[in-house]
Order: sequence, then C-alpha cells, then structure tokens
Amino acid sequence: MNKNWSNLNKEFQNHFKKENFGQGIAYLLQLRKTLFDFVCEMKANLTLSAFSQQPFFNHKGYENKTIAYSLYHIFRIEDIVANILINGQEKDLFLGKDYQKRLNSPLITTGNELVKEEIRGFSEKLNIDALYEYITDVYQTSNNLIQSLSFENLNQSFSKNDKERIQKAKVVSLNENAQWLIDYWGNKDVKGLLKMPFSRHWIMHIEACERIRRGIKKN
Repeated sequence: MNKNWSNLNKEFQNHFKKENFGQGIAYLLQLRKTLFDFVCEMKANLTLSAFSQQPFFNHKGYENKTIAYSLYHIFRIEDIVANILINGQEKDLFLGKDYQKRLNSPLITTGNELVKEEIRGFSEKLNIDALYEYITDVYQTSNNLIQSLSFENLNQSFSKNDKERIQKAKVVSLNENAQWLIDYWGNKDVKGLLKMPFSRHWIMHIEACERIRRGIKKN
C-alpha cells in the first residue's frame, strides 16, 4: 500500500474516538483529497483510450479491470451508500441527475456483475469527461455528508427498510457477484461505512489503477 495513503488511513482510524473525533474527520478528508488529487492527475496525464485498457486481463487482483471501470465502481458505490442508504433518499446523484445518459453508461448498477471482456466493453462506452463530472459530484457531496456528522452519528445502524430502498432503486444487480453488497452495507453502522467504502475501498481500487497505469506505459 502507498505509504502516505496507509499512514493517513491509520491516523483517521486512530483518531475516531469521542475526544478527538474532529481530528479523525480531518484525517479522513485529507486522505480522500490526496486520493482524489491522484485520480485527477490520471486524467491530466493519460489518453482517453488508456482508460479502457486492460493490461492485466488474466490477473486475479483488482488490477485486472480498467481505470474507467474502477473509477465508476468506486464512486457508484459511494453514491448509493451516501445518498440512498445513509441519507435515506429514493434516488442517488446518478439517478437524480441523469448521469446514466451523460456518461453513456449501459448500467445504473455498481458494475460488480461485469467480468473480463465485459469490463473493457463497458469502459469503452463511457464518456470520460462526464465520468469525471460524476465522480467530482459524488466526492463533494460525500465530503459534505462526512463534515455534517457528529460522534453520535457513528453508531447509526440501518433497517430492513433501508436495505429494501436500495433494492427498489435497482442500483445493485441481482447477479450473485453483486447482490451480497446490500447486506454488506446494511449490516454496518455509519462508522463501518466510513472505513468501507468511504476510505479503504478507494485505496484498494486506486492502487489498482496505479498498477494498471504502469502496465499501460510498459506496453
């Protein structure tokens, strides 16, 4: 794991006690900014075609995907969790602001159901400029949510109705590779969600993006 990202993640988790909760939030936001800056740097330095390349197609790790898919997946999940699960809305940003059309996305789901060639085909369809508009919107909206939290909010749990709201929105595929997500998120409290997907999930996939980027350059 990138040492700076790892250290920020540790500091965020170590400071999530009542007496230093504000500092914990600050570390979380700093981690997210550092990671988001890296994501923006990729757009400045890569060709559009690079976003749909799959140099590690046969690997078993997250680097077997594409950069476009990875970014879509990170922020699609965060959008669903922040807005439909935590904020209790019927629609997330993707649905409410017609991002499916803007991105030219064949999906409204998280993309967990896609494998191998399907990931590349999906990535080639995406409008990368619109994808970056979407991830910026999610990033800023989630940061506002994070900044609004009190220490007492961390223990907020979720009900069967909360899970059903996600199901009703059809933003998680019925495929077995995706359907488990609803229980995975819904069985956590807010504190657990801040760790996954609001921080660690980013690190996992953005580190994979860096491996993909290096693989593209070697080719």
